[in-house]
Order: sequence, then C-alpha cells, then structure tokens
Amino acid sequence: MSDQSLLRERWLPGVRELSFGGDYNPEQWPREVWAQDLDLMRRAGVNLVSIGIFSWGLLEPRPGEFDFGWLDEVIEGLHAAGIRVDLGTPTTVPPQWFWQQNPHVRPVMRDGTVLAPGSRGICCPSSPEYAEASLRITTQLAERYGKHPAVALWHVHNEYGAPVSECYCEVSAAAFRAWLQARYGTLDALNTAWGTTFWGQTYGDWSQVGAPAQSASMSNPAHRLDFARFSSDELLGCFTRERDVLHEMSPGVPVTTNFMATNCPSMDLWKWSREVDVVANDHYLTAADPRSQVGLALDADLTRSLADGRPWMLMEHSSSAVNWQPRNLAKRPGELARNSLSHLARGADAILFFQWRASRRGAEKFHSAMLPHAGENSRVFREVTELGATLWSLTDVLSSRVQAPVAILWDWESLWAQDLDWRPSVDLEPRRQVREYYERLWHDKVTVDFAHPTADLSRYAVVLAPASYLLTGEAAANLTAYVEAGGHLVVGPFSGVVDQDDAVHPGGWNGVLRDLLQVSVEEVLPLPENAGVTLTGGTRAGVWAEDLAPQDAETVLEYTDGPAAGRPAVTRRALGGGTATYVSTVLDHHALTAVLDPVLERAGVTIDRDLPWDLEIVSRHGADGSEYVFAINHAGAPVDLPVEGVDLLTGEPCTGSTKIPAGAVRVFRR
Repeated sequence: MSDQSLLRERWLPGVRELSFGGDYNPEQWPREVWAQDLDLMRRAGVNLVSIGIFSWGLLEPRPGEFDFGWLDEVIEGLHAAGIRVDLGTPTTVPPQWFWQQNPHVRPVMRDGTVLAPGSRGICCPSSPEYAEASLRITTQLAERYGKHPAVALWHVHNEYGAPVSECYCEVSAAAFRAWLQARYGTLDALNTAWGTTFWGQTYGDWSQVGAPAQSASMSNPAHRLDFARFSSDELLGCFTRERDVLHEMSPGVPVTTNFMATNCPSMDLWKWSREVDVVANDHYLTAADPRSQVGLALDADLTRSLADGRPWMLMEHSSSAVNWQPRNLAKRPGELARNSLSHLARGADAILFFQWRASRRGAEKFHSAMLPHAGENSRVFREVTELGATLWSLTDVLSSRVQAPVAILWDWESLWAQDLDWRPSVDLEPRRQVREYYERLWHDKVTVDFAHPTADLSRYAVVLAPASYLLTGEAAANLTAYVEAGGHLVVGPFSGVVDQDDAVHPGGWNGVLRDLLQVSVEEVLPLPENAGVTLTGGTRAGVWAEDLAPQDAETVLEYTDGPAAGRPAVTRRALGGGTATYVSTVLDHHALTAVLDPVLERAGVTIDRDLPWDLEIVSRHGADGSEYVFAINHAGAPVDLPVEGVDLLTGEPCTGSTKIPAGAVRVFRR
C-alpha cells in the first residue's frame, strides 16, 4: 500500500482525541489580542485551528516577495499552547496585485457578466496565471512549514465552487474543448453524444465548440451537462495541483479541502472524495427549515458516505446565526451542542466552527463565532466551553464507525441533468424527493448511507432510489444484480429516463429499468400546481402521476382518481431473493410509510415508532465491539429511553431506562 493510501486509512497523524476548534484569523486583530485568544482557546478545550486561509495578500504582498514573520509567530504560539494547526493555502483569495496584473482572469458568467474582484473564491479556474501564482505560494508555505510539528493537516483553498463554479470566458472555452477531445476523441462521437442534428447544431470543427453561454432559448442539454462535468473537473484540477506539491514537500501530513455536501451542487463529490486524504465538510442550518436537524443529519450521512465510512471532519458550522440568509436565526440554548454532537454521532471525529473570534469588520461581521462579540461572559462562549469538555469526555468514540442497513442513491450528474430547463414539471424536485424518503427513516431511527448507483450495494438490506433521472446501463445492471442477490430496491418516479448524454433510453420513460421493474411507463402525467391524487385506501399523493403498464409485477396501490385513475401507482416485482418496488408518484408521509414498511420488514430492518419523533438515535461501533449510542432530544419535553450501558457524560451506569431532558444529549457505551 502506498504512503498516501496509508494516509487515507488513518486519522490525523499523532491525534488521539476528538478535534475541536475552528477558523482562526489573527491577522484581523492586533498582536495583544493573540495572547488572549490562546488563553481562551485553552479554557474552551480547543486543540485544532485552521489558519492562513484568507491571507495571501499578507503572505505575498508583492509578486514573489514573501512575509511569513507574523505567521511564524502565530504558529509558534499555537504550538506552545498545545494547539494543532490546519494550515490553509490561501488560494481562494488572490491578492489585489494579481487582479491588477491579470484583469483577464476575472470569471465570466453564463449571461456574459464579468465579475470584479473584491470577494473570495472568484477566478477563472482554467487560468494559467492563476495556476502559476497558486503553486508559487503553496510551494513557499510547504517549504517553510511542511515539517513543522504543529501542522497536523493542510487545507487547500476554501469551499471550491462557492460562490463561483463555472467560467464562460475564452480561456475556459479552450480548456473545455481540450476536455471534450479527451472525452470523445472525435467530432463525430461528440455530435452523436450531443444529438446535434436536433436544431441544426452539428459541429464541423473543434473551434466551433464553445462554452454553453446564455442563448436565445433552451441550450443543448447534453452540451450543458458536459460543461457541468468539465467545470467540476477543472476545480478538482486546481485542488490536485496544490495537493501534489504538499504531498511531495510535506510527506505524512494529510491534505484536504472543505466540501459542502448538499449546499454546493456544482461539484461531483464522489470524484472529489477519492482525491482528498481526509474528507471535510462545511454545514450550516437552513433557518427557514422548521426541521433543520433532519437536513443536518442528511448532510452528515452524505459526508460520511463520501468518506466511505471512515472518520471525517466537520470543518465549519456556526455557533449561532449565520449572516447570509434572508432571516438569520440565532440558535437557542443547547442547540449548539445538539448540532455538534449529531455530526459526531454520524461519524465526524473533528468538530470545528467558523470562526474562533467574531470579526468586527468585513462581510461576515454578523456571523456568529465561538467567541462572539459579547465576549467570554456570554451564553455562546459558555456553551462552546461546555462542548469542549463534552468532547474530551467522549474520546473513546474516536475512530469508531457508523453502520447503516439502508442506502439512498445520490448522483450529482443526475441532479445536474434534472436541474436543466424544460423538464416536465418544475414541482418534481429531486432533492426534495430524497429528503422525504430520508426523513421517513430518520423518524424511524433507521441510519442511512448514501451511495452512487454504480457502487457496491451488497452490504445494504434496502436501497432507495427516490430520484434517479439519469441512470446508465452500468448502473441499471448493478441494481439488477443487487436485487437478484437478495436486496430490496425502491425506485421513485421519473427514474431511469435518460443515459449519460441526457438521451432518453429506448423502450419507454423508464427504459433502462423496465426489465428489472417489469413495468413500463407509457406516459408521464405531471399534475397542476397544488393538485393531488388519491390512491387505494385513501392515501394521498401529489405533483406527479404516471400511466404504468405492468408486465410481471404485482400492483401494490392504484390511482383511484386523477389522470391515471384505475391504473397502478405502486408496483412490486420479486426477483431472485429480492424485490424491486416502483413508486410512480410523490407520496405523502402516510402513503410513503405504507409503501416502505413492508419493504423494511421483509429486509429485516428494525424501525422504532415507540419513541418520540424528535428523539434522534444514532450508534457508532468500535473495533473492540463497543457500541456508542447517541440520544439527541430535539423535543421540548423529557423522554424516557430504554437503554443499558454507561453514560459517558456522567460516568453513571444505566440499567433499563433513563430520562433524556428536553434539548439534551446523552451518549451511552454498551
């Protein structure tokens, strides 16, 4: 096994406890504040901070001229205080001199707008000038700090794809053409894949192919889908370029960047996750979501899945309100701990925040921090300190793994394709479909992984595909083999419709799944806005219906009204030792329960409806056979939980039952 493979198999080198801390930006503060920060960090239990992420202009004030004095002082101070460093390469914020020298690298939006500097994360990712400058600063950092004992991790760039993920300038268009030539080889292959005979778009020379800028009407969807793939790959190339320098010059120190698993749709994180040494993620609650704890759990489970079950890092979340949503709601007492420990329960071995000290100036001065504007004598800082002590008491959880009996299919390419214009209904939202299935299982205390449609699914008793619009022949064969081997598959509406080129599969709307499901979709029947349909037994559905023609599949539920009245709505087919269920509509909560319950029962998946919905239960499992049960009470009333084991937060044994106070978290080892 290579050194980098070994790196991916273990946690941060030398780290034997859970990591706790956040982004630290001492350059925003006078030096006399730095000593105060170190004292307060020690009091809070901080042992890892991210530094240098936005400091390119200070580190290289003029091209090729470097000033590391202040950073030396910060790193030495942190090291003396016993705090490890996640050292950033500051390539998300090119200095002002870079923009002055290279005005042509400003990114161009699809509508032709050229973005000015003054923010962060904006630069044409295909720019050779940017590549040269970013490698120069990364090399300097690696030479100076690559073997420093305080550096436990390298942090490349920041939140790739946010706020800009695509550039439509001429440099990007040329890079896109090179990417297409590598993918297709010939123009004939490109024209075939893109179906350019439609609307007379056939290309006769590579120079005619450009970025799919805003046009008079709908652009070629295959063109736009490939540009989304290209854009993700270009950003990934920016990361791997810096990563390779750090691997060479700082051997043994892992390299990562911070994903946004559900909040940055422009990156294919299945591909990205294979290139980082440790998976790291940023997550912020959606204030408008009344059940944001479910969205948090979904995001954490997706991140763990990207890490293939290995420990991962929560690189950023907020201690209270953020500053960029329409209404930035402060977290209520205890919510900071519940959010943090839910991430821990779902596999994170590092809990970090943005940021350590709240900024007085700049765009994020109203964003919360571990040390808020109100200072150390504040509820938020007290809760931060309590969380640090809690994480210390949970050291035994380090390196344990989460086990999930159910997987939900998630494919960024399918999401990109379904998000394009001129789909049958704007109301059929794939992410909302995934959330509905996920939330049903969250309430039933069933832990979920996410998986790509071509991944090995053999360890899952049940696989759910709520929204698999784009599905390749390889993926369909994988799902068929899974069912034949005894797995239980549930497929949602408008799935298996197109191939990798966004071309409709032959043989019906679900052509690539027809043989597996033994049902053909003869016509899709989108419903009017806010309309619904009734199914057998009076259950309700909405948004969408389909005209199904079953072959060797039994009807589970029928439409009793609406455009498909009298036709099957849900079918099930037995194959080998497994089953394949097809759901042709968007079920309400009760109807979804009625469909999923027999599938879960047949697969031997245990559900728990005796406990309140708002009690979150997740387990992690140690290599020694230990089980760590996290009980997070999101309700406003105490809950009696049947449990045997030791409460790791109090050290008290529990025999039979214990009370989880409203808003509290308990962790039991058994």
